Amino acid sequence: MSQTYPQMPLEERKAWPALIALCIGFFMILLDQTIVAVATPVLQSSLGASYNEVIWVTSAYLLTFAVPLLITGRLGDKFGPKNVYILGMVIFTVSSLACGFAPNMAMLILARAVQGFGASLLTPQTMSVINRIFARERRGAALGVWGTTAGLATLAGPMLGGIITTTVGWQWIFFINVPLGVISVIAVARWVPRFKPIERTIDGLSMLLSVLAVSSFIFALQEGERAQWRWYIWALMVGGVLMAVLFVKQQARAEQRGKEPLAPLSLFAIRNFSLGNIGIAVMGFAVAGTPLPVMLYLQQVHDYSALKAGLFMVPQALISAVLSPFVGRMADKVSPGRLAALGFSVLSMSFFLLGAAMIVGLAGGWFIAIMVIQGLGNSVIWAPNSTSTMRDLPLRLMGAGSGVYNTTRQVGSVVGSAAVGAVLQWRVQSTGIGAAYGQAILLAAAVLIIGVLSSLAARESQRA
Repeated sequence: MSQTYPQMPLEERKAWPALIALCIGFFMILLDQTIVAVATPVLQSSLGASYNEVIWVTSAYLLTFAVPLLITGRLGDKFGPKNVYILGMVIFTVSSLACGFAPNMAMLILARAVQGFGASLLTPQTMSVINRIFARERRGAALGVWGTTAGLATLAGPMLGGIITTTVGWQWIFFINVPLGVISVIAVARWVPRFKPIERTIDGLSMLLSVLAVSSFIFALQEGERAQWRWYIWALMVGGVLMAVLFVKQQARAEQRGKEPLAPLSLFAIRNFSLGNIGIAVMGFAVAGTPLPVMLYLQQVHDYSALKAGLFMVPQALISAVLSPFVGRMADKVSPGRLAALGFSVLSMSFFLLGAAMIVGLAGGWFIAIMVIQGLGNSVIWAPNSTSTMRDLPLRLMGAGSGVYNTTRQVGSVVGSAAVGAVLQWRVQSTGIGAAYGQAILLAAAVLIIGVLSSLAARESQRA
């Protein structure tokens, strides 16, 4: 008996509950990328961990999150984004419980790795579903809510981490995911529709090559500084690049053999999609690379508690939450590329100011003012960049496009963490920790200029 599927786009009264259900999970996985940063000193002392072990609490999550994203985006096309999302959320929720109960660092790192895999299953499905259930002229408004979720999660992570760690203990930065995960599964099962799956088999060699390419490159970046960039790190990076070249060639072969490629090359013929991926990589670089030096600066240089340091993030989160929906609606009416360029410009300026303030030793009111500017910049990036990137994609490529987009963001995040960490370790010997933290932030400020240029190069989308 053939299955019937609802016609797309959905009516607004059905589309918005589905969006809210998806955003619960999206908030959780982004929160987990930043909330651990502020708990790092407590984790280290509580579990008697080495510096390398503490770093791997985050690195393991990022590695298992980023590596499968191209595959999990396509799995949503093959088995339905609703089914894959629910599976991912169940894995993420159970592993969060395991993280909180972990008796030692080895078990915590293992649970974080499983948690990252669960996140990789559900993340691409959010954007894929949003771009299918909303009419083209309303996707900006929907992505504005999605952008609010992203901004709140990535910016509120340090704040919530400080509050939770100080009041009830580090375990609860993981336990908090459990009730949210249960709510998300129930809501998605009820409100997110089913979609007709693709019929062709996903190319197996493409999946293997993608895993080898992404894992080699990301692992090399994560371990490079700690391994002092020995020869095997460079060998991994070269191997990753080689696998990436073979992966690209395999996409064309898969099409010729009647199989489904992971990342159809036709995606990159769409100008705004290619440029938008540059923008989101830059955003990932800045968002993932900067929280740790900021938190360490406030706690080590100014002796603030984890709670007080986290509270400095409140202005960012509030401003981003309030403005992102309005910006999303604007992206349906004016050029989303121009809006994103404005956001990248403001965010870059805020990081330059932040780096300068840290170099000269400022905190207090200066920090709050800079965080206000950062909130303004963040609110004008997420929805416009996503709208510009995904708007022109045909529906059949939404899963693949979402997988590529999220992979790009995660690779940017890992590069950002590695690069900022490398600058920090390089400069701390000659300038002291305060100035070194500030100089590391300046790197993110400079990289954000690339986002300005890529957004300005985007063309106006052709109306359907």
